Amino acid sequence: MKFDAKSFFTLKNLKEYLLTGFGTAMAAASIYFFLAPENIATGGVTGFSIIIMHYFNLPISTVAFAINMILLLMGFIFIGFEFGGKTIFSIFSLWVTMRILEFVAPNVGVATSQTMLNMIVGIIFFAAGLAIAFNQNASTGGTDILANIFNKFFHIPFGTSLLIADGLVVTLSIVTFGLETGLMGALGWYIKGILTNYFIDGFQLKKEVTIVSDKTDDIRDMVNNVVHRGATVYKGEGSYTGKPKNIIVTVVNKNEYFKLKKNILEVDNEAFFVVRNVQEVEGQGFTIPQKALAK
Repeated sequence: MKFDAKSFFTLKNLKEYLLTGFGTAMAAASIYFFLAPENIATGGVTGFSIIIMHYFNLPISTVAFAINMILLLMGFIFIGFEFGGKTIFSIFSLWVTMRILEFVAPNVGVATSQTMLNMIVGIIFFAAGLAIAFNQNASTGGTDILANIFNKFFHIPFGTSLLIADGLVVTLSIVTFGLETGLMGALGWYIKGILTNYFIDGFQLKKEVTIVSDKTDDIRDMVNNVVHRGATVYKGEGSYTGKPKNIIVTVVNKNEYFKLKKNILEVDNEAFFVVRNVQEVEGQGFTIPQKALAK
């Protein structure tokens, strides 16, 4: 496929790559300052790198980069050239950040004297960094590639393959560092999965608002022209009065909801509305730039 520089160097692409770099940098810092000094291996390539560091006197950046390159090469051989540029970029970004940290803060030691605190803080930042990268459709490579290979050749579900790969790392951690530290890594691995999903959902969270009002036209105009969102109007009937009712349904970002709520009450302070969280929205104004809707 021919590289199209014009379509690549866009503001949207630049933003996605910057956020991917920022997310992987967060993950790298959490490993370097909090997890690696405590030998807390929470699965994945970084966890395996912490174990390898115990046996060989090598920087974690070198070990993690070498393992990622081997897995990436295996992916190219067994799966094909299906990895996006952001995945390769995130692998290099992780390595570059760790190299910089090793240069500016060598032999940093543990961040705090409390192992549990180091694990919790490290996992929070690590999960947040991964979520930022994943939200840009980037992958950090690593055991994701191994899971794809297992899925293709052994028909093992991707989630199960990932569980097996990370479980193996945690098992090796117990053998290497002992039961207490190994179990700390297992706990961190479990919390990391929960927090990563939580942060990903948080980035994508939207508000679906269902509005029942006698001032339907005014509400609809406000949604379109003040909040700059679309809406769908349904025909309904009041269960007590038996009178026809118009029901307006719209979806907004979290920060837009407070503006919408304020304006609903200004238009009709007797309006009835129900709000619920939705985790994924596709379509005009969301996957398509919102400015197209405002035109």
